[in-house]
Amino acid sequence: MEQTFWEKLKRVKAADICHIFKFFIAWALHWFLKSRHKDLWLICDTEHEARDNGYWFFKYVRENHPGQEAVYAINYHSPDVQRVSRLGRTVDYGSLKHWIYYLLASKNISSQKMGKPNAAICYVLEVYGILKNVRVFLQHGIITADLTFLYYSHTKMRLFVCSTQKEWNYVNDHYGYPSGWVQKLGLCRFDQLHDFQVNRKQILFMPTWRMYIRNEIHSSDPQRELEKFKETEYFQYWNRLLNHKKLHKLMEEKRLKIIFYPHREMHRFLEAFQIRHPQITVASWPEYDVQELLKSSACLVTDFSSVAMDFAYMKKPLVYYHFDTEKFRESHHGIGDFDFEAEGFGPVCRQTDEAADKIAELAEQNFENPEIYLKRHAAYFDLFDRENCRRTYEAIKNIT
Repeated sequence: MEQTFWEKLKRVKAADICHIFKFFIAWALHWFLKSRHKDLWLICDTEHEARDNGYWFFKYVRENHPGQEAVYAINYHSPDVQRVSRLGRTVDYGSLKHWIYYLLASKNISSQKMGKPNAAICYVLEVYGILKNVRVFLQHGIITADLTFLYYSHTKMRLFVCSTQKEWNYVNDHYGYPSGWVQKLGLCRFDQLHDFQVNRKQILFMPTWRMYIRNEIHSSDPQRELEKFKETEYFQYWNRLLNHKKLHKLMEEKRLKIIFYPHREMHRFLEAFQIRHPQITVASWPEYDVQELLKSSACLVTDFSSVAMDFAYMKKPLVYYHFDTEKFRESHHGIGDFDFEAEGFGPVCRQTDEAADKIAELAEQNFENPEIYLKRHAAYFDLFDRENCRRTYEAIKNIT
């Protein structure tokens, strides 16, 4: 859900103030460099990561259009900096040079709304019309909820990428973007989801985070935060499923393994989970790559995470674990136009025993995807090819 002004103000840090000075210095310097950079594309995902649509788009541009000037922004302490540096030029995220490129760029391209030198300052510059730059939103995942923070009034983004006709209809009709600014192009990372080898013994548990948890457990004492986290419904339901006797018995009988990889916002609480089975791995970033886990796993258990769409795109079976729907909708993401019960790509389970039963059923079928969900796949994913990066590149080139 959208944060209040007071909630945003509480998150302002001293570093944000420092960026004001960087901005003014960069503003003065960029005028001397404008003539050398007529069509610079500045691309990124998050500050510390190069694994999402921004990375795959940058890779496509460098390999297929080397004449296009493109720079990828990433924190130079990130474990991903080497993999992206091999492709082309990079800039240290949040540095003075990043600010200069941000001001020079003819196109600022990101998979994240906040993919810029400093989210707070850039928000003011962009949304209030102080800076007239062109911003492209590659998207982080297919939208199934009402994400008010992505409304045009909160972003002023020039190009908003969608992946299906249904998603395009919803964003185009409800988010307030001018005609033609929302385009159905497909997620760049989907180009990589056509070649993969499935490990029929591997189940992936991958829940998303909860904004309300961050607000409820906030404390200056990390140990106190951890203890309060253990009291949350989120922890109790996932911990209960991970330690379910039926699942443990199933794993032993069929020699299965489970990889538990929660959203990165939750990784600081991984030690809270007390797993009582040797074939369950509690995974974390950066040791594990999300896309590789999705491609190799036979089954996905998730909640409202957009990774469900990546998994469904590959025509593989999944289980939705929706134990806190009402609270999630009230305090995290509002109700969109996607009905998980009628349109989803797996059964919706609200209780732990039910989720364990559905996982067991799929295991008995060797994780073959039921026909009902394959039919839903055919109806929903009207773009199903390896041309997402190409379409995106052409759309960006045509922006005037």
